Amino acid sequence: MRLRNKPWAVKLVNDHPESVLQNPDPDKKIDWAERFDNDHPIEIEVGSGKGHFITTLAEMHPDKNYVALELQTTAAGIILRTKLEKGLDNLQILRGDAADINCFFPENSTNVIYLNFSDPWPKTRHEKRRLTYKSFLAKYQQVLTKDGHIEFKTDNSGLFAYSVQSMNNYGMLFDFVSVDLHHEKPEIVEKNIETEYEHKFVAKGNPIYALHAHFETK
Repeated sequence: MRLRNKPWAVKLVNDHPESVLQNPDPDKKIDWAERFDNDHPIEIEVGSGKGHFITTLAEMHPDKNYVALELQTTAAGIILRTKLEKGLDNLQILRGDAADINCFFPENSTNVIYLNFSDPWPKTRHEKRRLTYKSFLAKYQQVLTKDGHIEFKTDNSGLFAYSVQSMNNYGMLFDFVSVDLHHEKPEIVEKNIETEYEHKFVAKGNPIYALHAHFETK
């Protein structure tokens, strides 16, 4: 999701280094326990957009730590504004590239990685940019705990089919797969937290594809 540049967001982000890490050195692991001032479990959303999903999770689970990994400054600013308004001390924003996720997080440090409505990169020559390509899966495997898992949602059937195949080829195991998330059992639908993008597509009657998968024990 490409957002229009908002000058106020740049200033807000620059004014709050305690909440937003900008382009950190990929050669140096981040001390997340120091930034959060605790050692609670960490969950990451890769590409958080305007942040409704990750801020809702952080508000619901104050006993967990959340990191919004987002490349766009405007998106980081919008997420930060919500964080400050709601007083979400358990949410940090990381401005960086998902390709460096294994540089930003130590091994076995993360319980869940959320991939919500990632860019499908539909052209074959762009396959390596897809967030479920094997090189990304290898990096996720490094940072996830042995009991950790990936939760993936998309409105793009092509990306979903590709992701299922990519994860299967990598040897991942599936805990949940749905080709129409919003028409699953009520208890599943009730637990789902919509992103802004998801809400628009559901309103149009489009199906949402979802899966939860984990790596075999290291």
